[in-house]
Amino acid sequence: MQAEILLEGLHFGECPRWHQEHLWFSDIHGHRIMRMGPAGRPETVAELATRPAGLGWADGRLLVVSMLDRRLLWLDRGEWRQVADLAALAPYDLNDMVVDARGRAYVGSFGFDLNAGKPYAPGPILCVEPGGAARIVADDVRLPNGMVVVPDGRTLIVAESIGLALRAYDVADDGALANPRTWAELPGVVPDGICLDAAGAVWVASPLTNEVLRVQPGGAITDRVAVSNPAFACMLGGADRRTMFALTADNSDPEHCRAHRSGRIETFRVEVPGAGLP
Repeated sequence: MQAEILLEGLHFGECPRWHQEHLWFSDIHGHRIMRMGPAGRPETVAELATRPAGLGWADGRLLVVSMLDRRLLWLDRGEWRQVADLAALAPYDLNDMVVDARGRAYVGSFGFDLNAGKPYAPGPILCVEPGGAARIVADDVRLPNGMVVVPDGRTLIVAESIGLALRAYDVADDGALANPRTWAELPGVVPDGICLDAAGAVWVASPLTNEVLRVQPGGAITDRVAVSNPAFACMLGGADRRTMFALTADNSDPEHCRAHRSGRIETFRVEVPGAGLP
């Protein structure tokens, strides 16, 4: 299996989503949300100076994580509106997000200043209701990163980038998370963005190994696909949900990314289609 370069020149692409026949993603250090249609021509949907990260949709509204000021926003005819201010709940920058079928947003926080190399501290996962009420639903997560909700809505899986693992939680009817458990140990892998396939396996972006990995429950790796740069996120899309979009870059440092624009989108085909959310 060989990855092909679809797009170059991004600052730092992250948080890809397949929505309404388009690939959507945040160019975090370019401060913009973008989408790309079947013809492969990217367009800027909106700009956000406080660094956009996780994307999702609720009641047709585009929701965006605003990393630096720790807010959840929605886009209203080109203007940003606040869903929730999460600064009192999140100890440091916000990160990725998944929005479930009921419109609840699960948002992760780093827990410490990652880019400045500050001492590690675990971070929480926050749940934001459609009306804006927010609470902590999991804590002591070892750098929560990409998240997926399985098709029945009863399980959330989160990549722990410092924990070198995928962790799963039961999702209660009221959105609470319970029964935390290790879904897969991934020694030697720093799991970043993730997506789910219809067989219940999780594809994992692995920046340390310049790969995208397909992982089964328990940690068995069935597929390894090399990409040209460190892989920071992945998403299954296309008309049949069998096209993998891997977002890669040679570095994640904000200043480096703005200066060098090494971000790419790389693609390859898979056998099992995508499933679940996002």
